[in-house]
Amino acid sequence: MRLTKLELQNFRCYTTPFKIDFADITGIVGKNDAGKSTILDALAIFFGEQKMDQNDASKGGDNKNVRITCHFDDLPDQIVIDANFETNLKSEFLLMEDGSLSITKVYNGSLVQPKETLIAANAWHPSNNGLSDLHTLKRVELIKRANDLSVDLLGVNKAANSPIRRAIWDSAELQFENAEISMQEEGGKQIWAAMLPYLPTFALFKSDRSSSDQDPEAQDPLKAAIKDALKEVEPALLEITERVKAEVQQIADLTVAKIREMDPSLAETLNPIITTKKWDSLFQTNIVGEQGIPLNKRGSGIRRLVLLNFFRAKAEAAAIEGNSRNIIYAIEEPETSQHPRNQRILLSALNDLASADGRQVLVTTHTPMLARALPEGSLRFIDEDSSGAKLLICGGDENKKIADSLGVLPDHNVKVFIGVEGKHDIAFLKGASRILGVANDIPDLEAAEISGQLIFFPLGGSNLALWTSRLKELNRPELHFYDRDDAPPAPPKYKPYMDAINSRDGCSAICTNKRELENYLHVDAVSETYQELEINIELPAAFADFDDVPEIVAKAVHTVKGEGEWREEDDKWSKSKASQAKTNLNGLAIHRMTVQRFAETDPSNELISWLTSINDALEKTY
Repeated sequence: MRLTKLELQNFRCYTTPFKIDFADITGIVGKNDAGKSTILDALAIFFGEQKMDQNDASKGGDNKNVRITCHFDDLPDQIVIDANFETNLKSEFLLMEDGSLSITKVYNGSLVQPKETLIAANAWHPSNNGLSDLHTLKRVELIKRANDLSVDLLGVNKAANSPIRRAIWDSAELQFENAEISMQEEGGKQIWAAMLPYLPTFALFKSDRSSSDQDPEAQDPLKAAIKDALKEVEPALLEITERVKAEVQQIADLTVAKIREMDPSLAETLNPIITTKKWDSLFQTNIVGEQGIPLNKRGSGIRRLVLLNFFRAKAEAAAIEGNSRNIIYAIEEPETSQHPRNQRILLSALNDLASADGRQVLVTTHTPMLARALPEGSLRFIDEDSSGAKLLICGGDENKKIADSLGVLPDHNVKVFIGVEGKHDIAFLKGASRILGVANDIPDLEAAEISGQLIFFPLGGSNLALWTSRLKELNRPELHFYDRDDAPPAPPKYKPYMDAINSRDGCSAICTNKRELENYLHVDAVSETYQELEINIELPAAFADFDDVPEIVAKAVHTVKGEGEWREEDDKWSKSKASQAKTNLNGLAIHRMTVQRFAETDPSNELISWLTSINDALEKTY
């Protein structure tokens, strides 16, 4: 399940209803005290990583009706509920009209210890009389309702609630309306329990706050790694938990029965209750220095440096494993206590991590340097109107408002801005520069980026145009690199945009002569990469100039894994497969290229020409 949207009401500064949507990587920007961290804390409460505090209720709002709503897509095809019966959220009418899942949690913030008063699915649900409340009914009540409505249950599995509900709904011409379906009663409760393993793991890393056990994620990121590992084996752990509970319950019930034989009045007052703890509480971990000083006692800069490298390690592991477990990494103000060089490394690692399947990254910041390094459509700017009500300004066309608010960080180390279509292009160019630089006058682009001399802008040129126009007083060149996409005689896909860029002083835009950068990879480099991943795929002798290389590789992997027919008509599914292939091609296969292999795939030395032009810009004195 993937988080797509959050809605807040009566939570801290968000008194009136407020909505924010999320991408694979989302940057929440705004001035100090704008409400950025509040969004992350609300998510932590929703996912059970924090407890709500009485002060979390809005001042002046309805403190008995604090609402946190999360929306999800990429839902499980099936869930197993009572009596091991398989069903799905669509057939249970628990989805929104657009097919997404929306879950609201309501809290009573007027209490000293706020209490969760409701968990509900917001759904496009049957509204017919007698058909709108089926999720609240027990099995005996469902059978009675079916009889009252003259529904024939012959052949229906009456050992489970779901098929009885289905039979009742199928018996009528349904009418629908938006409804709030409780996930705390009977059928809803069963379905919610079955959904919990599919919810994303949420790991919140806070900025420089108190070093206490109340904030463990900020001090020791390995705790998030424990949660990550446990999520993978969660079905097995649930099975263990249920087996242990059943065994203990049996002995407890037998004990009470024996007491009843000796003292019935005492037995009537006894009720065996079994409680469980979270599995992650069984594991303790820390990182200590040579003198045995634990991480949470080190300086804030050191703690954040460990955090930085935790994300770098997770990004690398995610690229190699390609697993589909859903995890949300939320990091508050990554610029805190870090040198600008480390900030750039961290943002690069977060972008890489967000590109892996089942991973989302949320960051908050109030500095323009980090905001301009994020993909164009990922920015969410928190502002407020004249009355103090919170507003959300999204990236894209609204980026100028974001830039005007945050201002521009003067970074006089910058010598060139590089515009590319996406994060995979950045990985490819960095890898190619390292290989081709051995025999040519070509810079190491990763080293140049870390030093602050070079800044990449992914996902199109409008973001680049915006920020560089704000930095025009620095008099730095812009170089834009694009995929051709379309084979001749058709013009390059972005030719009109390239012409506009080339008409500007100090700007240059060029495109590949092949379909895209992956077409410059050697087949042997790709084969070796997947052999290292223990996947032996069959590929053509060479990639043609306008082959869709990621799709060819994705199909080859799909075939080897024996996952059935390629779902050509399922555009979202096929794009996900190709995206994973892109990650491996640009993140791994590029490092198996050699000067000789590039000579075979790029005989006209296009890449050398591109990289040399970057070197010329870096060598200029300003």
